Amino acid sequence: MYNLVRKALFCFDAETSHELTLDLLGAGGRLGLLKPFVKPVANNPVSVMGLNFPNPVGLAAGLDKNGDYFNALGQLGFGFVEIGTITPRPQPGNPKPRLFRLPEYQGVINRMGFNNKGVEHLVEQVKGRKFQGVLGINIGKNFDTPVENAAQDYRLCMQAVYQYADYITVNISSPNTPGLRDLQFGDTLKDLLAEVKEEQLAQEQAHGKYVPVAVKIAPDMDQVAVEQVAEVLLNSGLDGVIATNTTISREGVEDSPVSQEAGGLSGAPVRDKSTEVIKMLAQALQGKLPIIGVGGITSGRDAAEKIEAGASLVQVYSGFIYRGPELVGESARAIAGMSS
Repeated sequence: MYNLVRKALFCFDAETSHELTLDLLGAGGRLGLLKPFVKPVANNPVSVMGLNFPNPVGLAAGLDKNGDYFNALGQLGFGFVEIGTITPRPQPGNPKPRLFRLPEYQGVINRMGFNNKGVEHLVEQVKGRKFQGVLGINIGKNFDTPVENAAQDYRLCMQAVYQYADYITVNISSPNTPGLRDLQFGDTLKDLLAEVKEEQLAQEQAHGKYVPVAVKIAPDMDQVAVEQVAEVLLNSGLDGVIATNTTISREGVEDSPVSQEAGGLSGAPVRDKSTEVIKMLAQALQGKLPIIGVGGITSGRDAAEKIEAGASLVQVYSGFIYRGPELVGESARAIAGMSS
């Protein structure tokens, strides 16, 4: 069924198809029409960051940027759904076209640029939450906020979403916001995470509950850079790391007609790069901080490889676009089979 729907949707440009898919899912979720098309997902509960996940397969941030569709998406079997990236103020993102498919590689290039309706809109949506799984909220800085003032944007978002999130992700790794990736290194990262931790503790005191915070990093790092990031993360007192975001590399997709489009590449072409970063991170972190593995999962085997590399949970995005809800159950079964 999904293959037929995908074939029709792929007749449209990528961003129109994306919006139509979400509208259809949202309507189907509200009308209770999704359940017959979704096979039961393996019940494989796991505890990570102090949270209980019904199963270890989640939806990565970026599909539901504004929290408009997570209740419907949650009906597709995900153990957790991450919404965002959201910024303090609404912003239109980069000029269109800004989303490109590489179907021959099961890949996607995007330079969306954190287009979103602003954190206040997302909070209003989350107040109507019906999804019973774990809900993550991914936060970023506005494009026109100078990098040296980025911490203020993250703090504003944390203040707004803290009481509604099961966990919060600090996105410092999108290649589509100028200067954002500079926040991943050295004293800049150390100083940013110190402010994030300070805000987390202030919000814990204000709301009487502890909401874990993870940091999302890029795949375009060598071992030395990964080890340096790991050291800062361990010293930060934060709760987890998501590895990885999209890549700026075009290795392996040079023949694609859209390979020279600017933006981050996701899907199958980033799989091995992401898994390698997870392995390096796991070695550097020595089990002291959990890893959520994301990048190039297009099959159950890919999901299991992320767990084997050292991840505790996985997230899908581009693979979900190409495979549909079937990928969720397949990934959950493959991970459950590892321990049987």
